[in-house]
Amino acid sequence: MHDATHEVRAATLASPSFMPPSPAAQTTASQNIQREARLPFTVRVVADDEALERALKMRQAAYQRHVPDFARTMDQPEPYDREPGGLIFLAEAKLNGAPVGTMRIQSNRYRRLSLQTSVDLPDWVSGKLVGATRLGVEAGAAGRMVKTALFKAFYLYCMLEKIEWMVIAARTPLDRQYAAMLFRDVFGEKEFIPLAHANNIPHRVMAFEVATAQQRWHEARHPLYDFMVATHHPDIDLSAAPSLNWPPAAGSASAINTPSSLLPQHGQTANGSAGTGEALHY
Repeated sequence: MHDATHEVRAATLASPSFMPPSPAAQTTASQNIQREARLPFTVRVVADDEALERALKMRQAAYQRHVPDFARTMDQPEPYDREPGGLIFLAEAKLNGAPVGTMRIQSNRYRRLSLQTSVDLPDWVSGKLVGATRLGVEAGAAGRMVKTALFKAFYLYCMLEKIEWMVIAARTPLDRQYAAMLFRDVFGEKEFIPLAHANNIPHRVMAFEVATAQQRWHEARHPLYDFMVATHHPDIDLSAAPSLNWPPAAGSASAINTPSSLLPQHGQTANGSAGTGEALHY
């Protein structure tokens, strides 16, 4: 436990970049794993209503610190929480089982990203896209540890589904942390854009190419390379993540038009004590 704690603390999000391999490099990444490390919490995919309720309480507590008016109704599920093509991660403390962090992932498998209701992404950000939203963790050093693990889960999910681009919209100061992680600006350098789907709060839209991640982190001698690539964390469990079952052709920058009657329902695949925390982006 001591080694794992030290490892995560050394890998703060303020460092240049982080996370594991790329589709072509997945086998190499596996070979690079040098050790197994345990975390003081677990990260799992929300797969039932009880877990969703716990994630919502964590989300609301986190957003309450920064946007209390916006957080008032966050104890209730939002449409994206149950829609196919996405999932929610929930981090829970091993000591007492309390939720300590959550993140929602949305892909463009069935419809456009929520971000695309506010901005049109340029042509170079295309293919299979995934956005991270509703990130909330408990405050302090413990929350920074959870945040790192949630983003490792995010990256591993992208690897699993062969995602081409991570796309995020971040407020300050998280935008600087993403830039340090080698995310790039989608629009003007350090440009903040009011987003209609986020109460017109200015956000910096940024993207990260998944396929080149491992190489870029390695070349940059990134402090989190070891955590994200060379270490296996069995406490991060993606076994309940539903497959997106992408069609044979590459995904498009816009949503694939699937009739709503054919969309999988919540919990199906395409086949058939939360204290104050930190709310980071939409």
